[in-house]
Amino acid sequence: MQTSIKEPGNTDVYKCFALDTTDGVSHLVMNRPQHMNSMIKEFWSELPQVIREIETSGKTRAIVISSQGKHFSAGMDLSVFESGDNLKTETPTDREKLKQLILWLQSGFNALQQCRVPVIAAVQGACIGGAFDMVAACDLRYATKDATFKIQEINLAMMADLGGLQRLPYLLPDAIVRELAFTGEALSAERALSLGLINEILPGHEELIERALQVAQQIASRAPLAVSASKEAINYARDHHINDALLHCANLQASIFSIADLAECMRAKKEKRNPAFGDLHPLKNSL
Repeated sequence: MQTSIKEPGNTDVYKCFALDTTDGVSHLVMNRPQHMNSMIKEFWSELPQVIREIETSGKTRAIVISSQGKHFSAGMDLSVFESGDNLKTETPTDREKLKQLILWLQSGFNALQQCRVPVIAAVQGACIGGAFDMVAACDLRYATKDATFKIQEINLAMMADLGGLQRLPYLLPDAIVRELAFTGEALSAERALSLGLINEILPGHEELIERALQVAQQIASRAPLAVSASKEAINYARDHHINDALLHCANLQASIFSIADLAECMRAKKEKRNPAFGDLHPLKNSL
């Protein structure tokens, strides 16, 4: 299965990203290295849009998010608030406007968690503020040895509000999350690995991308319905009582189990080849 949606570097399509989809793996690259891949206004519209496009096609079975340059991302670009109107809190209307803005920004990272295929973050150098929130919403995280993770907002007299404080307690020990949130100190890749935040440390950026794509390709070789259901079951179990999660899992398995896929696995093993599965069904926004 060979498909290509958009070639990396096609800035006519997105301002903040380049996208390539090949053999079931979509590689989404933040491509503003001269600005440390900071998250400008366009980023917040483009991210959920591109994830929706990837997910809707049904061709993608795993997503890798990486970036160009020395650093993964400096997080929120302050130009997002350059008008000043977004930060006014003088009246109830001002505060409601700010609340809705935050919810809209959160929705971009929610799209990664809610996406029906696994999302892998490949992090090099600094991963700051909103970027840390973003990788926390991904399913797997790989990093270079020089990678650092920082909840930057506390250093700007703010609390982090884009999902990190809500997701990191499921990824790190409580005391570590509090230390990072209260001090604004950076978490090294070595410490992040020892605490289970990241899956593996790679020596450099080239090796990082190679490894992330390798894992994505391994995921893409598995039955896509089973992978998608596994992600849904894990997320549901995290957010619900175990008895509810077990019932959900039973219902989910009954809905996605494919005797044809099972038979294909058995044939492929007997014939000493990789199994071949159909794509996920394309999504539609209307009848």
